[in-house]
Amino acid sequence: MQYFVTANTPSTHRTDCVITAIFEQGELSPSAMLINEQSNGYIKQIIERGDITGKTGQTLLLQDVEGVTSPRILLVGCGQQDGTTENDFNTAIIAMTKVLNESGADDATSCLSEIKVADRTTEWKTRQTVITAESTLYKYTQTKSNVKPAQQPLTKLGFFSEDSSSELATQTGQAIAEGMSLARELSNLPGNICTPTYLAEQAIELGERFERLTTTILDEAEMEELGMDSLLSVSRGSRQPAKLITMNYQGAGDERPVVLVGKGLTFDAGGISLKPSQGMDEMKYDMCGSASVFGTISAIAELNLPINVIGVVPSSENMPDGDANKPGDIVTSMAGKTIEILNTDAEGRLILCDALTYSERFNPAIVIDIATLTGAIIVALGRQATGLFSNDQGLADALLQAGNDSHDRTWQLPLWDDFQPQLDSNFADIANIGGKEAGSVTAACFLARFTEKFTWAHLDIAGTAWNSGKAKGATGRPVPLLVQYLLNRIADKS
Repeated sequence: MQYFVTANTPSTHRTDCVITAIFEQGELSPSAMLINEQSNGYIKQIIERGDITGKTGQTLLLQDVEGVTSPRILLVGCGQQDGTTENDFNTAIIAMTKVLNESGADDATSCLSEIKVADRTTEWKTRQTVITAESTLYKYTQTKSNVKPAQQPLTKLGFFSEDSSSELATQTGQAIAEGMSLARELSNLPGNICTPTYLAEQAIELGERFERLTTTILDEAEMEELGMDSLLSVSRGSRQPAKLITMNYQGAGDERPVVLVGKGLTFDAGGISLKPSQGMDEMKYDMCGSASVFGTISAIAELNLPINVIGVVPSSENMPDGDANKPGDIVTSMAGKTIEILNTDAEGRLILCDALTYSERFNPAIVIDIATLTGAIIVALGRQATGLFSNDQGLADALLQAGNDSHDRTWQLPLWDDFQPQLDSNFADIANIGGKEAGSVTAACFLARFTEKFTWAHLDIAGTAWNSGKAKGATGRPVPLLVQYLLNRIADKS
């Protein structure tokens, strides 16, 4: 979809549809008041009849309102006039987008950025509208046959604004939305299509698309030469060869890079520690961490940001086989630490630890890994917030701030040394699980043993990367969080 900004008034701007906000108790937004005046009180009459109450997400499409240039007026309920929350705003945008895309309007122009949403700026509301609208319109079709195109698809969405930042906000929002769509598409693909080799091919295509992006792929023989026995032990049970994908975006000369490490398990059956069959189809989503790295790299390259970012994606399958890892096996990581594998379904940390060690060669300023690592994080935080762990409070605070700024929020959990004894092993330097208690914390503590040489944060996205049930599908999170962190980092330097 295309986006534009106009300084015209809602009553005179030529567009297929004008969108304006209605609040509870019959309160009108400024643009709604203007349209009401132009139409001789028609909007107030509609409200007094009870056709719309202003409840969040409620909509009413009006046709050919006298005195208004646009043939359509879409009234959108936004809740309390002085208490519209970010969630209310997103709900309103979702409702707006659905109605518009079925209305027959080719283009529409929104006044919703004028409403007060907590302490959010016009720039934030504009960008959030683009992201939410694109997410609402996203539809997975790649493996479906006879997909019928929408009869009257919405192609252009505009914003009434005199704020000079709105134009940039639409561009930033669209880049983030496209990055999220890429992450969702990769994640939603089935495991028989989206294999480690397929991910590597997508990385190569991304590198060909952007001049500042260089892609490198290591195969199993090259990883073996580097001593990545922990990573390679996971792929031994699969017929699909493992890949180590590196995407190097250079936008800031010799500046030390931010390294994003994304877990890329394209399917996780659990290995010998086999998962229950119910819900196992969702284990195609065990590569959502890597998908978010793809989406973030795509967004920053599209925006041509002045920053150096390297995406590192260790990719494999975890399958049961005669040569697969067995409980009790001991492998040696690239860092030289030996690992006792007590549960083969705790494989994400086995591939991440070698990728984290590999990241040292880039002399990183920051390393952030993103992984669907533990079911325990869903128990702790549900699907609302991403779990955050870090060995540096400054980095943790920056990610928390980026989460709040983008409304793609995180919550920090402890990484205390008190938990490390749970990973003790009688037979190796470290065990790959720490027992039933504090599963997300001990998983992060495992990774922390491989991050002593750099500033690092771990994002556990098992609860936020995809939805289950009737709405099953990838969310594209935490692409907004990661892009916002990088944008904030650039702003802090300037």
